[in-house]
Amino acid sequence: MVRPALGVIILALLAGDAASRDIAPDERHSGRDFMAPETQAMQADDASNPGMLWVLQGAGLWEQRAGRSNLSCAGCHGAAVESMRGVAARYPALDLAGGKPIDLAGRISQCRSERQGGAPLARESDELLALTTFVAHQSRGLPITPPEEPRLDPFRQTGRRLFTTRMGQLDLACASCHDDNWNQRLAGSAITQAHPTGYPLYRLEWQEIGSLQRRMRNCMVGVRAEPFAAGSDAFIALELYLMQRAAGMTMETPGIRP
Repeated sequence: MVRPALGVIILALLAGDAASRDIAPDERHSGRDFMAPETQAMQADDASNPGMLWVLQGAGLWEQRAGRSNLSCAGCHGAAVESMRGVAARYPALDLAGGKPIDLAGRISQCRSERQGGAPLARESDELLALTTFVAHQSRGLPITPPEEPRLDPFRQTGRRLFTTRMGQLDLACASCHDDNWNQRLAGSAITQAHPTGYPLYRLEWQEIGSLQRRMRNCMVGVRAEPFAAGSDAFIALELYLMQRAAGMTMETPGIRP
């Protein structure tokens, strides 16, 4: 049951059309802006940001040979500071072979299996998170620039539809919180605008790095809905739409959140 202290808030979230109030571009805020000054300072200082441990781990994996090819990521791509600069800001992107979008973690795992001849890296595995965080970190400070690819438009529309569709026992959509009530608080926590500027990010609640899909899964569990499978087309469509909403905002990986 919903705790009594949350009852009034939940009733407010249930009211109205979940797709009624898109956030104006000049009103957009990173999730960082909703955090306490101490959390913001932790993210800003690489010596204090625990997410940098995964960046360092990813840097080691970048140079490590793997698979039947005995190649490293660096063996093909060279120095990540140059070859990966801006890459994460453009994902999800169209996978030409599959004819659908692929996210950054999926592309890294695909490279591991198809180019290096190794086993695909499992979703939320420490190795995949470390490599994804390392690659995304190379885009820190750059604007999010979703690909201008018409073939991605139907998938963006699917992501928008999922974002505004009520689901679960609480009958809430993502938009119920992150569009309509982003300036409110729920159970003491700030309701942000769901801009994926800092992923993969370190959550103090998790005590580790996690992906955007893990966070979305948490939200679905919170509204008592059956979460989509990790790496599913549905999650990738949602991520594609969220990155489009955040176009022009600054990449922060690795972000810090409560």
